[in-house]
Amino acid sequence: MTQEYEINSQHFAALKEKYQASNYENTSPDSPLYFILRKADLGLELSDLEYIWLQKEQLLNTANFIRVEQKQKSKERIKLGVEFNSLKYKYQVNNYNIDWAISPLYFILIRINAGDFLTEKESNWLIAHGFSKINIFAVETRKFLNLKSKYKASEYRNSDLDSELYSILKKIDVAERLTEVEYKWLQENQLLETLGFVKQQEAERRNEFTSLKERYQATKYKSKSVGSQLYQILKKLASQESLIDTEIAWLKEQELTETIAIAEEEEKTRDFADLKIKYQATDFEDTSPKSHLYKILKKVDSGNYLGEQDVNYLKKRKLLDTVKIVNDKYADFLKSKIGSLDFFTDDNIQWLENNGYDDIVKTAKEKYSDKLKSKVESFKLLNDAEIEWLKLNDYQDIIILMTEKHFELLKSKYGVREYKDNSLQNPLCDILQKLEKGERIEPQDVVWLQENNFFYAKIFVQYNIIEANFYQQEFKRTGNRWNLVNASSHLRKAEKSNLALQLTDDLPLNKISDNKLKSALLTTRGGAFRDIDNLESAENCARQAMKFQPDSHHPYTLMGAICFERYQYSDGEYWFNEAIKRGAKPLDMDSEMKSIVKKIKDEKQRQELVNYLLNKDEKRYNWAKKYLKKQKDKINNK
Repeated sequence: MTQEYEINSQHFAALKEKYQASNYENTSPDSPLYFILRKADLGLELSDLEYIWLQKEQLLNTANFIRVEQKQKSKERIKLGVEFNSLKYKYQVNNYNIDWAISPLYFILIRINAGDFLTEKESNWLIAHGFSKINIFAVETRKFLNLKSKYKASEYRNSDLDSELYSILKKIDVAERLTEVEYKWLQENQLLETLGFVKQQEAERRNEFTSLKERYQATKYKSKSVGSQLYQILKKLASQESLIDTEIAWLKEQELTETIAIAEEEEKTRDFADLKIKYQATDFEDTSPKSHLYKILKKVDSGNYLGEQDVNYLKKRKLLDTVKIVNDKYADFLKSKIGSLDFFTDDNIQWLENNGYDDIVKTAKEKYSDKLKSKVESFKLLNDAEIEWLKLNDYQDIIILMTEKHFELLKSKYGVREYKDNSLQNPLCDILQKLEKGERIEPQDVVWLQENNFFYAKIFVQYNIIEANFYQQEFKRTGNRWNLVNASSHLRKAEKSNLALQLTDDLPLNKISDNKLKSALLTTRGGAFRDIDNLESAENCARQAMKFQPDSHHPYTLMGAICFERYQYSDGEYWFNEAIKRGAKPLDMDSEMKSIVKKIKDEKQRQELVNYLLNKDEKRYNWAKKYLKKQKDKINNK
């Protein structure tokens, strides 16, 4: 008999006893019964043939025993599956469909639910399979169980993390006060030992509150409730935290001025200690914020430089490292201003040079001059302060470059780019700069512009605007209305006739005794009306002007121009002749005629007037042929 046979025989005997088949005489492990009992013991279903064999061998008790056991095991398997699903739901496990019988997750969740610490292998398995949150559940669950043990609440069976008890125990653990609802919850759940801890903490808070009131001289506040705002404020002060404005306001309302004073003093003391560390002055033993050192360090920290007296104070106390830090800090502050004109104050420069920071001054000059040069090269103007800085620091080359660039810009702006002389000494440069600044130019400058054929377009307009502004200011200064006549004339030449009309609105003619002035004001006003094609108003002004000064040729010239613009040529000739009789020059009439022809927009009407003039005196009106040629060109182009 082999050893294996002996072992199997013994196993067979044990199974027969377990499954109520001891009366079966065959003890050989080769028996069919041994096979059936082994199968049943493994929890495997028996076939119908196998049950029939048991009945045939009169083993009915055995068959029934196996049926009951397998039915019970089936129920147990179902129960385990339900429990697994319940755990998955509790720990928010989704989309995991592996059978509980082969999944490691079931056992891990059971361990978590029991509050066991997971092994490293178990934690790694959870992370590897995307269950990091369950790891957190495990830690929290263990923490909950520890808190229940620590605060004598283990008899409370619910260990869900969303349990009211867990939130209460966490508050107790950090000595946070419970709400009235939470306190009652502990009472209702008969957690009296846990309540003992709460009561002990409350007593400690009351003792602390009493102590803090004495420390911060707030004993006049009679309430002993630790729910008081004062308790929270005093705890904050004891923790060396700064109070916010609303808390200070509350203390003032309670008239706790001593408490505020202590709080402020402690705040300054902490600030002083921090500043001593920051500025390497910890060897200075005095901690009181009343110390002069505190004032010095506050001044430094605000970005201000120290005067000689304060520096000597530091040196006498051998705080040389502090002096170095202070100086470097202020030097850095000044360096932040490099590139700005604000850097170059006398005080800043002197301080830097006196304290050995000459290199910063040199760098600042180089960078600022480069900045101004770049600005100039971009055709931007420098202001007076920038120009003055360049002069003081011997950067004449940048000033010259600016003038040259500005001259180029002005030539382009005023339409005289064709003037090739770029010399800054030529008259045009000075003239254009004056015009750009709104300054009047001298009569000889006007003559120079006329001689060089530059007194037109934008230069002409700007000149007349400046002159008009001058005469308006003169009128305001003196009240002399002849200045209005001059201002109106210049505004008209600058093609701002509407502004000219505004100057002569509501003329108090009944208060002006000088008829010549009345006539001049009406004539220039009429001319402005003519400029904007209001010929009826222009005529009214001209006729009024004639009445006030019949011998002046100006209103007659105006009437002649009005008639020609109405295509009343014979009437226009009449009025021009009347003007000549009164001193007007024929050349002036020709100038008026040129302006009339130029102003006409309708080509047909212009052609008619040109033909009229050429037929009358071809030699005198030879200039009109260019308009005739334009008309022919347009016809040919068609």
